[in-house]
Amino acid sequence: MSQPVKDIADYDQVWRHLNFAEYPIYFHAEHPRTICSTCNSILRVNMPWAIKPRSGFTTYFDAMIIAMAKDMPINAISRIVKETDKRLWRILHHYVESAIAVQDLSHVTKISTDETSAKRGQDYITIFMDPEGRNVIHVTKGKDAATWGECKKHLEAHRGDADKVTEVCMDMSPAFIKGATVNFPKASITFDKFQVIKAANEAVDEVRRKESKRTEELKNTRYIWLKNETNLTKAQKETLDKLKDCELDTAKAYRMRLILQEVFHYPASIAPDVMKDWIHWGLRCRLEPIVEVAKMLQSHFDGVVRWFTSKLNNGLLEGINSLFQAAKRKARGYRSYENMIAMVYLLAGKLDFSLKR
Repeated sequence: MSQPVKDIADYDQVWRHLNFAEYPIYFHAEHPRTICSTCNSILRVNMPWAIKPRSGFTTYFDAMIIAMAKDMPINAISRIVKETDKRLWRILHHYVESAIAVQDLSHVTKISTDETSAKRGQDYITIFMDPEGRNVIHVTKGKDAATWGECKKHLEAHRGDADKVTEVCMDMSPAFIKGATVNFPKASITFDKFQVIKAANEAVDEVRRKESKRTEELKNTRYIWLKNETNLTKAQKETLDKLKDCELDTAKAYRMRLILQEVFHYPASIAPDVMKDWIHWGLRCRLEPIVEVAKMLQSHFDGVVRWFTSKLNNGLLEGINSLFQAAKRKARGYRSYENMIAMVYLLAGKLDFSLKR
C-alpha cells in the first residue's frame, strides 16, 4: 500500500556495493521518510538496493558476505573487504535471525542432539537436529537439561508440536535424559551407538595401557587395537595377526569389542537377546574397563537396543561438529555465543537466505 512521503533526510545516505575491479562502489541517495498509516510512527522508506534502510550495504554486498562466511572466517573477510568485523557480523546475524523467524518446524517428529565445545574449559553449546531433514533446528548455550526446554520452546514457536516427536537420539548424559523425558514425554530414547563403540574402544585402550607396562609386545601398538582391520597398514595387520589370538588381556578386550560391534549388524528380532548375552559376558570377564562398559549397557539397555528399531545415530551431528570446530580454529575462536550459534546455523541450518525484506 502506498503511503505519502513525510520528508527527506537533510543528508545523503551511503550504501557500499560490490567492487568494480579493485575499486569499491558506493551508492549515495537522499532517504525519504513516511508515516505509517497503522501506528503513525515515522519510518524510513525501503530502498530497492538494500534490505535494511540504514544497513550501509546493498543487498548484493550482503549476499557476497554470506557466501564468503560459509568458507572463510569473518576476520579474514574483514581484511579482504576492508570493513570492520563487527559490521560484517551484523549482516550475518540479520539474515540468520530473519531466516530462523520464518522456520517451519511442523514436520519434525525426530530429534538428535549433541553438545560441542564453544570455548576452552567447560563452555558448550548444544545442537538439536532433524535427522530426517538433515538440518540443524535449534542451537543453545549449555549442555544441561534446560537445553531441551529451550528446544521445545523453539519448536513450538515455529509451528512444531512436542507431542508429535516420537524419537530422540542422544548420548547417555543424565542431564540429557532428564531434559528429553520431561519435555518430550512421548518420544522413545535412542542412545547413540557410536558412543557405545567409543566406550568399548576406550576400554580396550585402558586395558592395553595397563598391560603394556609388563608386556613388551604391546609397546607402540595403540592404534592397531583401536582401528578396524580394513583400515590397518600391511605392517599393522601383520602385528595384529601375531597378537590378537594370544592369551593377552588386550587381545581378549579387543575380541570383545569386535563382537559388540558386530551385534549392531544383527536383525532387530534377535539383537536385544544377543546384546544381553554380551553384557553377561562383559560382567564376568574380569577386565575392569570392559566390566564398566557392560554395566553402562545394562543400565541403559532399553535406549541402546532402541537403535535396532529407530536406526538413529549422531553420525551426521559429529560431522557438523567437525565443520564447526574447523571453522572455529580458522577463526581462532569467536567473541560471543551469539556468533558461534549464528555460524552453526549458517553451516548446517539449511536456512532460506533468500534476499527478502
